[in-house]
Amino acid sequence: MNKKIIIYVLGWILNIEAVFMLPPCVVALIYKEASGIWFLAVAAVCGGIGFLCTRRKPTNMVFYAKEGFVSVALSWIVLSFFGALPFYISKEIPVFEDAMFEVISGFTTTGASILPDVESLSKCMLFWRSFTHWIGGMGVLVFILSILPLAGGYNMYIMKAESPGPSVGKLVPRVRTTAKILYGIYLFMTALEVVLLMIGGMSLFDSLTISFGTAGTGGFGIKNNSMAFYDSYYLQGIVTVFMILFGVNFNVYYLFLTRHPKDALFSEEARAYLGIIGVSILLITINIYRGFGSVFSAFHHAAFQVASIITTTGYSTVDFDLWPEFSKGILVVLMFIGACAGSTGGGIKVSRVVVLLKAVKKELDSLLHPRSVKVLKLEGKPVEHQVMRSINTFLGAYIVIFIFSVLIVSLDNFDFTTNFTAIAATFNNIGPGLAGAGPAKNFSQFSPLSKYVMMFDMLAGRLEIFPMLLLFAPSTWKKS
Repeated sequence: MNKKIIIYVLGWILNIEAVFMLPPCVVALIYKEASGIWFLAVAAVCGGIGFLCTRRKPTNMVFYAKEGFVSVALSWIVLSFFGALPFYISKEIPVFEDAMFEVISGFTTTGASILPDVESLSKCMLFWRSFTHWIGGMGVLVFILSILPLAGGYNMYIMKAESPGPSVGKLVPRVRTTAKILYGIYLFMTALEVVLLMIGGMSLFDSLTISFGTAGTGGFGIKNNSMAFYDSYYLQGIVTVFMILFGVNFNVYYLFLTRHPKDALFSEEARAYLGIIGVSILLITINIYRGFGSVFSAFHHAAFQVASIITTTGYSTVDFDLWPEFSKGILVVLMFIGACAGSTGGGIKVSRVVVLLKAVKKELDSLLHPRSVKVLKLEGKPVEHQVMRSINTFLGAYIVIFIFSVLIVSLDNFDFTTNFTAIAATFNNIGPGLAGAGPAKNFSQFSPLSKYVMMFDMLAGRLEIFPMLLLFAPSTWKKS
């Protein structure tokens, strides 16, 4: 293993984190908050350690899959550790595992919180909390790839390890250019949402923090009742639309940019994603409309919650834990399906679900017609055996981790719905679950052991499981 290149990448992570901690300092200056000094102090430490790790460029800049996966997993752990320090040393979140839980939830765009009173935090802490969503949404390693020239071709291993989905491809021949295109789209869409929210009367601070949560599909609210605080169909509607847009594979937007609208519009995964959203909204609207003043109001809130859950954002306009069991059942299913591959959303991913359904159909056809030969295709292209194998392996690991996580959390002796949906919400990077982990509750009641299990699940869910598992594999650390 090329340990020097891993240390070099970690150094750059700390340098970037030091820069990212400066905006909260500006917020603290604007609102005259003393807590901003802690961001400055931690930024100085990050910058100092980062400088020591990057002052000498390794002679061997080539790395392979092992270095790529380990770099990504360790980067997110280091990023979270230092990101939690301002919360902890300022005493705004006085318990370290709570501070770690909150910031991991932020960087992994989960949105699960241990805070019973969000509004008690200072403005600079609220800003940092939401900003972690934006940083983690596209991936900090992808950002580094856009500015740091690493060994040609091999840095694709980093993008594959950090980007969500069963397979990751380059939009253009150079990975560095691909990363720049992705961040350009991400930045433009975020800025557009900020402007549209401000047109609706939302303040600049609120527009920025809400947009950070939407873009990263994270969902940290800056109000105790989340988006319900903004009693406006326009504002909630804008957030609904952008949650759905950020759940689309960014390759679709690239196709629009390169004047290939026909390819973008006929994306099989995007059509399945929008179809699932449409059917879910319709079914839930029919199921809940009696509880609202009008069909439009029921449709509005159903659309918001479906968009929030399938994209794993986690914002809420109502306490959907009070909805009928049928509607809650649909939302739980959406928790597992998740958004598109190549988006900022979490979950299993629509592309995996589509491929699995096609595989089942193919198997049924082969039972009826044993001599027939059919090729499984997605987006008009054959699905390679390696991709199919990786999907099956992913689901196997997913189920095993999910079951063990539920069993460990059950030691806290909460009801099954709370335990099951708490793991579903953290492992799929959603945020709120049901019952004791519902949108009107928080995760502070769980034991330290359960919180560490859910921290691991949040990181594993964001990084598609394998980078985190490889940290515990003895063969990862062998010299040969």
